[in-house]
Amino acid sequence: MSDQTKASTGVGSKPAGEAIWSIGIYSGDTPFNLSPCADIRNPVLSAESVTDVPAEFVADPFMIRVGGSWHMFFEVMNAQTMRGEIGWAQSEDGLGWAYRGIVLREPFHLSYPYVICADGEFYMIPESHKAGRTKLYRGDPFPDRWSSVGTIMDGGWVDSSLLFFDGLWWMFTCPAGSRSSSLELFCSESLGGRWLRHAMSPLIVENDRIARPGGRVIALGNEIIRFCQDCYPRYGTRIRAFEITQLSTSTYVEREVDSTPILAGGKEWNMDGMHHVDPHWTGDRWLACVDGFVLKEANAASEVLLRGAWSRGH
Repeated sequence: MSDQTKASTGVGSKPAGEAIWSIGIYSGDTPFNLSPCADIRNPVLSAESVTDVPAEFVADPFMIRVGGSWHMFFEVMNAQTMRGEIGWAQSEDGLGWAYRGIVLREPFHLSYPYVICADGEFYMIPESHKAGRTKLYRGDPFPDRWSSVGTIMDGGWVDSSLLFFDGLWWMFTCPAGSRSSSLELFCSESLGGRWLRHAMSPLIVENDRIARPGGRVIALGNEIIRFCQDCYPRYGTRIRAFEITQLSTSTYVEREVDSTPILAGGKEWNMDGMHHVDPHWTGDRWLACVDGFVLKEANAASEVLLRGAWSRGH
């Protein structure tokens, strides 16, 4: 997530406080009917999982299965630099996760590490709006080293989300200055090629309930689903889903899916909100990594928890 929103404050009935984010695993028979896995204990990753830097929280998870192993990439908020870095965790079954370490850091904030496989190579497009550009990275080698391929778009864009459909790459993204209320769409013949603004872009303006991307865009045959963040009454309230019924270089039509895929879970780790989902079909069910937060007062107790997590990792 953007470092501008890392410490959400309540603007509705919730009091102001520090948002403590962590990561869980959900499953279900559809990507819209997801709930906590019954056979694990969430969260599967938290600030306490991070052992190589002092972490304030973890969020924005994306995962990918390669061979018989799952790999997850996510934002780690470094409590010393107050910049996001990209962490990596590994799992054999997608349920129990082992933190492996920071695999990408820059002199600017990174988050939302959207990871994909294209033409046998692994690529990542993390949020890098503080650098004033969107950068493309390649696994070199995957999964623990990432090299910059170059800039694919100039300007400040947050939570850019990719889809390959009908022979083209599509990128949904949110202008950093829109306060999560605008959605733009670009397309390109290749990841590193020229990205062109869609004829109907911006698709959404001045609506912070349905604009900002909230996880992986998935294609189920000809059915395309995009997840978005509902940022009312505060950032990270919940996730909503839209089915894209028409997508071409000149047309765009979507409708909201009737069921809400994920709400705040009512558990200690995610009782105050969730804003991210990355669902994958495993052959018998959907498995998704999600994030969520609980609001805690920014007081001495938080410092004790943070320092305790750091000391346990060293």
